[in-house]
Amino acid sequence: MKEIILQKQNEVAVVTEKMKASKSIVVFKYQGLTVEAFQNLRREMRSNGGDIQVIKNNISRRAAQACGYDDVTDAFAGPVAVAFSSDMVAPAKVLFAATKGENAKVEVIKGVVDGDVYSFDQLKTLSQLPSYETLLTQLAAGMLGTVSQLAIGLNMLVEQGQEA
Repeated sequence: MKEIILQKQNEVAVVTEKMKASKSIVVFKYQGLTVEAFQNLRREMRSNGGDIQVIKNNISRRAAQACGYDDVTDAFAGPVAVAFSSDMVAPAKVLFAATKGENAKVEVIKGVVDGDVYSFDQLKTLSQLPSYETLLTQLAAGMLGTVSQLAIGLNMLVEQGQEA
């Protein structure tokens, strides 16, 4: 009996560490997915730097409480899986993209992003944001446009000064 309790405590400790190490955790229902569709979803998550695990709800609940995520513990009911990632946006993007097409049975419930509990609506909004790389590209393009306009303007001033 003590061995079983120790084993479960170890499982909770492992999941707790995984939750603490992740910037984003999303709990979702997967009931109705075929094994192949679930494996494809796992592959897609892995290619985006995340991981999907099906963990016993009691263990997930205790790990969430140990991390201080009490508001997410109610999501661990029924057949649910957990997506972990070091990227804040990737799990939400992948799972909301999966709610369309062959994985229409995927239902996002709740999540934790950078230590804050996010509702379904907040996760959906997060999933619609451009990626970090895209935002950096947009910022660089905006700055480059401004700098090039400044250079053109200064060049015109120099040319006018030479003509006079």
